[in-house]
Amino acid sequence: MAKTGTTSQGLREAIERSGYYPALVAEAVEAAVGREPVVSFLVHQETTFDSNEVRRHATVLVLTGTRFIVSHTDEQSADSTAPAPYATTSTESVKLSRISSVVISRVVADPQSYNPGTLPREVVLTIGWGAVSRIDMEPASCGDPNCEADHGYTGSTTADDLSLRISEAGDGPETVRQTLEFAQALSEATAAAGR
Repeated sequence: MAKTGTTSQGLREAIERSGYYPALVAEAVEAAVGREPVVSFLVHQETTFDSNEVRRHATVLVLTGTRFIVSHTDEQSADSTAPAPYATTSTESVKLSRISSVVISRVVADPQSYNPGTLPREVVLTIGWGAVSRIDMEPASCGDPNCEADHGYTGSTTADDLSLRISEAGDGPETVRQTLEFAQALSEATAAAGR
């Protein structure tokens, strides 16, 4: 489930509609946003299966005039350190000028018959700001198949601080549309911040 909008009140209502610890999530997000007006937001709740447990997770993305705010809330089962289930919530505030990439990947069914404006069946929103990078390494080689020399390693670095997958089947077409709208607003805001 995802909700988008453009006001602080709309953000609060979307968090409450998600039903996922709304008082906890709203307090954390509102503290991070402070008095800045909300330009756009996306509230996404997902359920995952971990061994024999069902876990819920909420992600709230907020765009203000100067910052991108991301909040994650997870529920945890009782364990040896806590006799009762508990939740953890975190927020991160990033200056728009620090965002290095906003990537939207679209999965489209029957691409040869694609009509402009048709919603993808799935989107993956990836946002990078340099806090987390992934390095993929592999042995380097030359074009000679008989060469036995050590050419060292080659690799690539990918910034993927946040990756959010939304599918039409799991989240509904409206959620896919809302994710695309938020991604566009964030992309435009980061371009303007870089001028």
